[in-house]
Amino acid sequence: MSTTASNTSCTPTAQPNRLAEGGLVDRSTTLTFTVDGETLTGHPGDTLASALLAHGRVQVGSSIYRGRPRGILSAGLEEPNALVQVRRPGHSVSESMLPATAIELVDGLEATYLSGVGELDPERDTALYDKKYVHADVLVVGGGPAGLSAALQAAASGARVVLVDDQPRLGGSLLSDPGATVDGLPAGEWVEQTVERLHAHPEVTVLTRTSAMGSYDSHYVNALENRTDHLGADAASPDLTGVSRQRLWNIRAQQVVVAAGAHERPLVFADNDRPGVMLASAVRTYLGRHGVAVGSRVVVATTNDSVYPLVHELVAAGVEVAAVADARTALTEPARVARNAGIRVVTGATVVGTSGDPRVESATVSAVDDDGTPVGEPEQVDCDLVAVSGGWSPVVHLHCHRQGKVRWHDELAAFVPADTVEGQQVVGAARGVFTLDGCLADGTRAGAAAAFNAGFVSESGAEAASAVVPDAVAPGPTRPLWVVRGEDGELDGLDTHFVDLQRDQTVRDVMRAARTGMRSVEHIKRYTSISTANDQGKTSAVNAIGVIATAQGGSSPGEVGTTTYRAPYAPVAFAALAGRDRGDLFDPARVTSVHPWHVEHGAQFEAVGQWLRPWYYPQGEESIDDAVRRECAAVRASVGMMDATTLGKIEVRGADAGEFLNLVYTNAFKKLAPGSARYGVMCTLDGMIFDDGVTLRLDDSRYFMTTTTGGAARVLDWLEEWHQTEWPDLDVTLTSVTEQWTTIAVVGPRSREVVSRIAPDLDVDNDAFPFMTYREVTLASGIPARVCRISFSGELAYEVNVSGWYGRQVWEDVAEAGAEFDITPYGTETMHVLRAEKGYPIVGQDTDGTVTPQDAGMAWVVSKAKDFIGKRSYLRSDTARPDRKHLVSLLPVDPALRLPEGCQLVEAGATADPDTGIVPMLGHVTSSYHSVALGRSFALALVRGGRDRIGQTVTAAVGDDFVDVVIGDTVLYDPEGTRRDG
Repeated sequence: MSTTASNTSCTPTAQPNRLAEGGLVDRSTTLTFTVDGETLTGHPGDTLASALLAHGRVQVGSSIYRGRPRGILSAGLEEPNALVQVRRPGHSVSESMLPATAIELVDGLEATYLSGVGELDPERDTALYDKKYVHADVLVVGGGPAGLSAALQAAASGARVVLVDDQPRLGGSLLSDPGATVDGLPAGEWVEQTVERLHAHPEVTVLTRTSAMGSYDSHYVNALENRTDHLGADAASPDLTGVSRQRLWNIRAQQVVVAAGAHERPLVFADNDRPGVMLASAVRTYLGRHGVAVGSRVVVATTNDSVYPLVHELVAAGVEVAAVADARTALTEPARVARNAGIRVVTGATVVGTSGDPRVESATVSAVDDDGTPVGEPEQVDCDLVAVSGGWSPVVHLHCHRQGKVRWHDELAAFVPADTVEGQQVVGAARGVFTLDGCLADGTRAGAAAAFNAGFVSESGAEAASAVVPDAVAPGPTRPLWVVRGEDGELDGLDTHFVDLQRDQTVRDVMRAARTGMRSVEHIKRYTSISTANDQGKTSAVNAIGVIATAQGGSSPGEVGTTTYRAPYAPVAFAALAGRDRGDLFDPARVTSVHPWHVEHGAQFEAVGQWLRPWYYPQGEESIDDAVRRECAAVRASVGMMDATTLGKIEVRGADAGEFLNLVYTNAFKKLAPGSARYGVMCTLDGMIFDDGVTLRLDDSRYFMTTTTGGAARVLDWLEEWHQTEWPDLDVTLTSVTEQWTTIAVVGPRSREVVSRIAPDLDVDNDAFPFMTYREVTLASGIPARVCRISFSGELAYEVNVSGWYGRQVWEDVAEAGAEFDITPYGTETMHVLRAEKGYPIVGQDTDGTVTPQDAGMAWVVSKAKDFIGKRSYLRSDTARPDRKHLVSLLPVDPALRLPEGCQLVEAGATADPDTGIVPMLGHVTSSYHSVALGRSFALALVRGGRDRIGQTVTAAVGDDFVDVVIGDTVLYDPEGTRRDG
């Protein structure tokens, strides 16, 4: 962070550059603010920049890389220099990298100049941010003359219209044009009447202080509204409690009209970054809108006619215009009018350099030839302000966001829309129409067309507005003057000819990129970093393209082309994008129908795939280890119950459902008998485990698939992708039913007795109800249920599935039925211990995207008779090599030691490679627990060639210590499987 020298007095200073009258500020109210500790004053209606300029403070922070003094350049979002860190009264955090030109002044504002790099405030932002989703028939972006005309015309048809504009007041360029009249009214009065007429339409929404950030397919536009910043300390008023600071509008429109205006371009000459060099349009804005004369003696440098109204306004305000350097050789009519009024106009000339320390004290004016090389004798002109205009760049960003194309317009020296995108029109200055009358007509036409295309026709409509500008003359063409060359016509050494002020990039930097052989504008952009700052090259991109074209032998900028326009159009805070979805609301918590019971019984929860799952149920002062030991012992010795509702559930329906499952699972499902269940594994194209679960066959054309809790969404997406892109001819429909079912696992040697009590009509004998089958039954409570014989613990187990409406009641029925056996609810931690004792892997914990079913010891689940996703990968030598990492168990030599999950394994006695200093790793621990059933600690691990190492001792790195562990088979508990059937 860098600052300029400042007066640290706490007494506000006068505003010497504020005109005695004029502008749209409220002079009856004085606001106090500080910048770098200096106390200054302004008025409502000021921006931070205009208030600074009223005090004569042109200089701001120094440049990012070279530390050169910089000054305010523009009057809007395109500002590259005047970046500040701001703390607003009543706001809990400061904000960084904001352009002073776009900050509304409020009392008590504190700002600090930045030099291109900001600092994030570490404090918590307590402000509210929200989002709103709306539909519109016609959306109009931009509240200038074209946008107002379009909105008024569309509103007259009865269409639902939304008008957005980033300024506090509508009117656009009319706010800075005191001489214009529209429909016989002064421009300001016409704007006020138009706004009143728009507000009178019940279907019109007008959003000021709202910046449209991006335009997307299907006429979807998002925009950010600043709702309370302009209120200052009043934003904390009790009347505004609950009102968001910013709102993200998500607007879906039938038709979009983009009237976003244009940005003026600076000129590229020596020391064009000196404080006091400013865009002519900005000088006019500060003069007409804020009543501020930025300088007292001005040199104007231009390539077009847009500066001449400013020249007359400066003279009328008492500001001396020392000279107008017009780069065009022919005297256009506006230039002739200015000369006839006694203003010195020098044609075929431009400003070629400035001097001053640090602010401009003089400008060097010289004639230039067709290549921009100075010719003749240069003239030193004393001045304190250089107002420049290198032409105008239509704001085509929203057009290009929709993949709209642009073309080079020679007469305008600008890129303009070359085509249209469906449902969206670009009007006014945004498409190169720069006259007031043309903008009004363009907007009126577009508004009527948009309403018509949205299905609305006005019987009378709104009459097209017309503009009358005193002494108006037709503007002449723009001369494309991309760079003022050196005295000998060179380009390579131009080290103070700045192209991108925010990135500190000069013509020399562009030439260096060109000399490497780069010709693409995208390559040169990245080599130089031009247009990559937060201003996105709004004032530099087209100039850079012009310089590139010059470096390439004078080709047209149209041949060079543009870089890619990307959203957002203007920077937006992550807090605004998140809205209310932060903190506890950032990731929505999903809960099961039994959740209140878990809370009432003291469960501790963990988040799994957005679900809050009971982790363990402590009793009294139990630690997690104590609770898990008790829960594990209860399941192994008697019976436990677990809420398994969170498992993903997908119904697969259709005549080809079985064939589809055959293709996505590694094992066969097509011939699975109705009423049966089967465990299945899905793999990715490279043959690695993707997800697993049990699938039931409900009837000939319907299956019920379960997935891991965390993988449910991605599995459904995976299935849909393959169905829609590879096998669209298969008759298959996929439906997520995860939240429709409550699943209660009843597990342990006494589980059969518990289930028989809640379902007395169900024959639970092994022969009648074998493992991996299910039965549709009616419970004793009258609730229909689907009961499955499935086990993820190796114990006799059932899963009772009922409609979510009945989940809690059935859970309580199970608890009551098992009370005689001290049935114990258990959580995910106990479930993990029980499954690990049996060597059942958890996808995503014991696998990491590099594990095949064979690596996990599940070659039996991989069919050799059918095709499936990933099968070809098993023919690769890499998936068959013997030293792949295998899933095995680990038994620490010290049975009380629980290995940390993730710790690395090395050969016993391994030493570092003398050349590299690296100790070769064998693998790592994936799961680690204490086991009541085994009476010791154990772990699962992925170990290189692990199955061939069973019985061997390896070393685990535990912090700074090394401990010995023995590799074993994955199944440590009941390897014979005798407990599964009770």
